[in-house]
Amino acid sequence: MTNIGSLDRILRVVVGLALTGGPVFAAGFFASLGSWRYAVIAAGVVMLATAVFRFCPAYRLFGIRTCPLEHR
Repeated sequence: MTNIGSLDRILRVVVGLALTGGPVFAAGFFASLGSWRYAVIAAGVVMLATAVFRFCPAYRLFGIRTCPLEHR
């Protein structure tokens, strides 16, 4: 079951890559976050995972669908 559409998926990949790559490649900027930078990386990994699997548990919980057709 999928509940993430194409535009939503693209945005999740872009944001996920920015969140995972930001603390790694721009360590000086994110150094002020301390241990919170790991939470930023974890959020990026979640965004990428939901984009890959095209399923968002939060969308399911709130009844949101950005995918027009159900792929089986």
